[in-house]
Amino acid sequence: MPNTDDFIVTEHQTRAHPWTVRLVVLGVMLVSGAFAVAGFGNLDRGAVPIRQLVESVSNLSLDSQINSLSKDKLRLYRTDTSRASDTAESMLSRLGVSDKAAADFMRSNPLVRESLLGKQARLLNAEVDDDNHLLKLTARWATDSNETFQRLVVERTEQGLRAHRETGELKPSLRLSGGLIQTSLFAATDEARIPDSIAVQLAEIFSGDIDFHRALRKGDHFTVSYESLEADGEVLKPGKVLSAEFVNKGKSHQAMWFQDSPQKAGGYYNLQGQSLRRTYLASPLAFSRVSSGFSMRFHPIFQTWRAHLGVDYAAAQGTPVRSVGIGVVESAGNMGGYGNAVVVKHSNGHSTVYAHLSKMLVKRGQSVAQGQTVGLVGATGWATGPHLHFEFRVNGVHKDPAVLARQSESIPVPVHARDEFNRQASQVARQLASAAVAFADNTP
Repeated sequence: MPNTDDFIVTEHQTRAHPWTVRLVVLGVMLVSGAFAVAGFGNLDRGAVPIRQLVESVSNLSLDSQINSLSKDKLRLYRTDTSRASDTAESMLSRLGVSDKAAADFMRSNPLVRESLLGKQARLLNAEVDDDNHLLKLTARWATDSNETFQRLVVERTEQGLRAHRETGELKPSLRLSGGLIQTSLFAATDEARIPDSIAVQLAEIFSGDIDFHRALRKGDHFTVSYESLEADGEVLKPGKVLSAEFVNKGKSHQAMWFQDSPQKAGGYYNLQGQSLRRTYLASPLAFSRVSSGFSMRFHPIFQTWRAHLGVDYAAAQGTPVRSVGIGVVESAGNMGGYGNAVVVKHSNGHSTVYAHLSKMLVKRGQSVAQGQTVGLVGATGWATGPHLHFEFRVNGVHKDPAVLARQSESIPVPVHARDEFNRQASQVARQLASAAVAFADNTP
């Protein structure tokens, strides 16, 4: 048995390092206990000879161990996200930092005030010591670029706290997910934890073939692969959709991103090589929801059933309104019940109307490109609230905009890029097939 009398702890050691000494002594006692009881649980004392062994144990050198432990400083790491209401104190408090000097520095430093305080959605990482003093604070946030991000670093140095800002490189990684439509596209993407921007891209990509406001059915499903952009190993924001399949009413629609060369703009194509970007955009608003479809409706002002020869898009006052196609502004001004309205004349006798605008940003005779902003959403004319009234006319006759968008022409992959496209399309087809099998296996 170990001789516990050999273990001597000095009074100085006890006072200087109380918790360390207690842990070491406890370890010795546990080892001693193990010598005493190990191996005798179920033995027959008459069948096994028992001998007592006595071993001398040298005195433990507690001084060297305690000194070694005292040199190791405890460092704690905490993460959070900045808020628009943040002050220096509130931000540090959430990160578990109790450091008046750090709070004073952050409040007074121009770079920290400009880049961090009062800003939301910054990823925060704090490194603190065992006294909860700040050693290092790093904030990361996205920019308009999908290639870089901003990094603010507040760090304790020998000269005191210092702050600097730098640009980092975003690293893309691939994510694959899918969803089942029960009520709406966005409910399904929320359930699958797919970012909102990816859901919006899905709607934009397939909007020429699927009316996401009226044509979705319970049981429709989709798979999507997309970029996840990381900053220093942490997901900062989603990137672009790389490929997707959407099954609507039993019909499969597939898409893939293809870029002929770094010098040329990329786009989405079906796997047969036809562009999903058509002559006309499906919606004059980049982000919106349809509040009233192309149909008869009960007019909110005249309180009668009338043919609603267009589509109303509910949107906040000032939302940009874009031309759905290339054309020339035929008129821009007040049109009575339409309020401030812009009419764009396209080819083949086609024209589009954008009504109830709060502000018009084009003039009569001006050429406009597809996607160019022609005005801002408002509530002028016969409108009960801010929204856009949109019409599509063919030789003066009103047509359903969604039908015209789906029937408009698309451009195929350039001939010189066809071989590379086919190679990538073959890979995408295999990926989507595998994803579809995985989705089916995991669907109740």
